[in-house]
Amino acid sequence: MGALLALSSAVVYGIVDFAGGLLSRHIHHAAVTFLGQLGGLLLACAAALLMPADAVHTADLLWGALSGVGSGMAMRFLNRGLSRGAMSVVVPVSAVTGVALSVLCGVLVLGDRPGALAWLGIAVTVPALWFVSGGGGGSGKGTADGLLASAGVAVQYLALGQAGAGSGLWPVAAGRVAAVLVLLPDAVRHARRLKLPPGRCIQALLIGAGAALGLVLYLLAAQRQLLAVAVVLASLYPALPVILGLALLHERISRRQALGLLGAGAATVLLTLG
Repeated sequence: MGALLALSSAVVYGIVDFAGGLLSRHIHHAAVTFLGQLGGLLLACAAALLMPADAVHTADLLWGALSGVGSGMAMRFLNRGLSRGAMSVVVPVSAVTGVALSVLCGVLVLGDRPGALAWLGIAVTVPALWFVSGGGGGSGKGTADGLLASAGVAVQYLALGQAGAGSGLWPVAAGRVAAVLVLLPDAVRHARRLKLPPGRCIQALLIGAGAALGLVLYLLAAQRQLLAVAVVLASLYPALPVILGLALLHERISRRQALGLLGAGAATVLLTLG
């Protein structure tokens, strides 16, 4: 069940990143990021109210808030990178480094002990995601933003995974509050960019709500699965923007990307069995 929830999180995040990347090319990335976090806050609060919590401790909310700081910064740099770089490079670069940092911290600091098949899946994931990005053969624009976003991704996953199961979804809601506060100064600097047509506002809000849903699914997965495995499975999301780019934008896939997609599929099977 934990593996299925983590994979569901990856699917949701893949769709969100694809939609956010397209929207960031039409309106300023600061507007996409800030309005998205507001949409995520609305969804997270509604979900937390609907899902009963046995005991919400201050520590759980603080872990959630730290996760929100990480996700807020990750989305800021990710959307900025997507606004000026190739989607097939920026998203996988952020995921590859983020998953590597998360797994290392999970094993070295938190004491995770994945099995042999899971370790093999982890080993396959990083090069698979790199190949999905084109193996470094594409444009370097936005790569620096992808690397900066990866640190936020690692903080987001690791911190949220520390919240207790009895806290329900309130850590996710606390994280959305923290993300909004972290992004508020940047939103104030670009206040004029936030004045958008209603249709664009709704799109940004829905994208943020989707990201919050992805975090909800990840939190539920982390409560049922080793953190290192949950992070890796959830981090397979870059494969989806590539697939959607092929299907909807008629982009061409290289041999490296095809190899990466096959590797991602193999990693999914290994991590699920492990």
